[in-house]
Amino acid sequence: MAIISLEGIKMFGRHGFYDEEKILGNEFIIDLFVETEISDAAEEDDLFKSVNYETLFYLCKAEMKEPAKLLETVGNRIVDRINEHFENIEGVRLKLTKINPPLEGEVEKASVEICTGSFEVSKLFNLLDLLPG
Repeated sequence: MAIISLEGIKMFGRHGFYDEEKILGNEFIIDLFVETEISDAAEEDDLFKSVNYETLFYLCKAEMKEPAKLLETVGNRIVDRINEHFENIEGVRLKLTKINPPLEGEVEKASVEICTGSFEVSKLFNLLDLLPG
């Protein structure tokens, strides 16, 4: 198993609850991690047996073009598209961050993190590490 990642993907989108966000848009950052089996791809040096990170990028880009009120909606759409496109994925972890959300105070960013498959289990272990004792 391996994790293929794209980190710090910067994209523009018109996502948000307020009308101004839909009109003006905002900058977003995507951090994406996909767990997959790579032994055949690595052994045969065959991109089609792996998860192509260029394809991951374009799947993210396509979903970022479609406006939504919630980061959760956009994040779920991206994860769903990735799972639909690739058959050899064990899990997806996606963090979608809005830069400078429109709040009555100085806030650098707001994020949602979505974990599926094998990443749901690892998230549980990370939470257990936080418990006292």
